Amino acid sequence: MHILLTNDDGIDAPGLAALRDAAAVLGGDLVVVAPAECHSGCGHRVTTDRAIRVEELARGRFRVGGTPADCVRIAVAQLVPDAALVLSGINAGGNLGADVHHSGTVAAAREAALHGLPAVAASQYHRRGTTIDWTRAAAWVADVLVSIRDQRLLPGEFWNVNLPDLPAAAAAPEVVACAVDASPFGVGYRITDEGWTYASSYHERPRVAGGDVDVCFGGRIAVSRVRVV
Repeated sequence: MHILLTNDDGIDAPGLAALRDAAAVLGGDLVVVAPAECHSGCGHRVTTDRAIRVEELARGRFRVGGTPADCVRIAVAQLVPDAALVLSGINAGGNLGADVHHSGTVAAAREAALHGLPAVAASQYHRRGTTIDWTRAAAWVADVLVSIRDQRLLPGEFWNVNLPDLPAAAAAPEVVACAVDASPFGVGYRITDEGWTYASSYHERPRVAGGDVDVCFGGRIAVSRVRVV
């Protein structure tokens, strides 16, 4: 079984290395097809107006001069046409609620689902100024992958997983199945000499009880089924 790994933070991101560690629990051959540069917040942008440079850095490791969605499109078309699963992440930051529309990490999983492939987007929420423990994140994602691997996705569905920001000594968090919270972001801006700067707090965003934002901010792992449309 070939498992495709990608992300939006770039091929050298520590979260992608952590995802590789997590994916080892599933067995199979892991193939990395990831962006050359960070594309955080790029959403589901694809490249059709220029050639996309693809470099094979090592066996099963490809660097792509495009977006996360480009990576999946090129992989399923040419590089890993027999991929059985697509994993995207582990993103450095949450991808909760309305984030699913902005996130390149989620877009990669969505692109896979569009092509009929099971897919998981994984993200590590963290507060500004905190350091991510990637070894712990990998272990948590591995546990989630084991827990969902036998659950059937409906056509056009994929998984969105968000890990909480917990103290170093905290016990492993509960895994909670929950809906994506449709609450909008705050839209506060402040005017600077350079222009209008987004000023709303991610961590104080609106949320509904039991939704993925509430679950993750409350210290549990949020696991949501997301539809492509």
